[in-house]
Amino acid sequence: MTLDEIKQALLASYEADGGINHLDGTNLPDQESVSRLAAAFMHLLFPGFFEPNAVSTQQIAEITRLRLEDVAARLAAEIEKSLRFVQHPEPAARAREVSMHLLSELPALRRLVHTDVSAAYHGDPAARSIDEIILAYPCVLAISLQRIAHVLYDLQVPLLPRMITEYAHERTGCDIHPGAEIGPHFFIDHGTGVVIGETARIGEHVKIYQGVTLGAKSFEVDEDGNPVKGVKRHPDVDNHVTIYAHATILGGDTRIGTQSVVGANVFIMQSIPPHSLAYNKGSTLAIRQRKKKEEMVITLRAEDVPGGSDWVI
Repeated sequence: MTLDEIKQALLASYEADGGINHLDGTNLPDQESVSRLAAAFMHLLFPGFFEPNAVSTQQIAEITRLRLEDVAARLAAEIEKSLRFVQHPEPAARAREVSMHLLSELPALRRLVHTDVSAAYHGDPAARSIDEIILAYPCVLAISLQRIAHVLYDLQVPLLPRMITEYAHERTGCDIHPGAEIGPHFFIDHGTGVVIGETARIGEHVKIYQGVTLGAKSFEVDEDGNPVKGVKRHPDVDNHVTIYAHATILGGDTRIGTQSVVGANVFIMQSIPPHSLAYNKGSTLAIRQRKKKEEMVITLRAEDVPGGSDWVI
């Protein structure tokens, strides 16, 4: 094919198959601009850490002013595009309002993400300094941007919150939906392959390792076979819980009780009582109280559970 023939074939594909931005209509948020926004948010949360040159105390006020002005304009523009996409009646005015609300939350968000940095430092014996964690631990980027995106999600901004968390997903391998509710002192060790769904709720002082999934068992569909939106699909994790590598916890009615530990590679579709230890014992899932004698309170065998080995590893 010649270039002209390829062009004509592509134009025909655009017409027939869709999958293009809204030409001659509402423009969608720009990924490059959103990526710059995400990076700018990290500069505002952790000033001086990601600069090419050292920043002095005398410079920080002016640098912060310039960065806030840039972020405010860029953020309002991308929020406006997102609101126009859903035909909001006053997208420009609402975008300015939401933008200023989010920026006003930055001091509180800084205090919150500093608890996450502290959790990483105290939760990883390999950590040598707070500075190392901020500069090099992927969980800092993933959790910080999710907390920012969660504010936009709560304000019912479409598209943009997910684009912000996807920037973090691409950089870190941690896929945390902006809708997830996450308490302070949250630490993801190593990070790669973590998936946290939209309706998951995570308490305080929770630590999870790489490959952990807080996902859905299944989802309801309407009479046309389309997924029903807005229902609780993902589990709750209470305070002071540790979940080891590649554990999979599914279901909106599943709850991991406070002070519990979930072992590596465990597959869970049921609630776990507080102060429990859940782990694989051969082909069974064992759940024990966390006591000195570790008295067994529940032992599930694959043949005892609906779905058999689909439920228990």
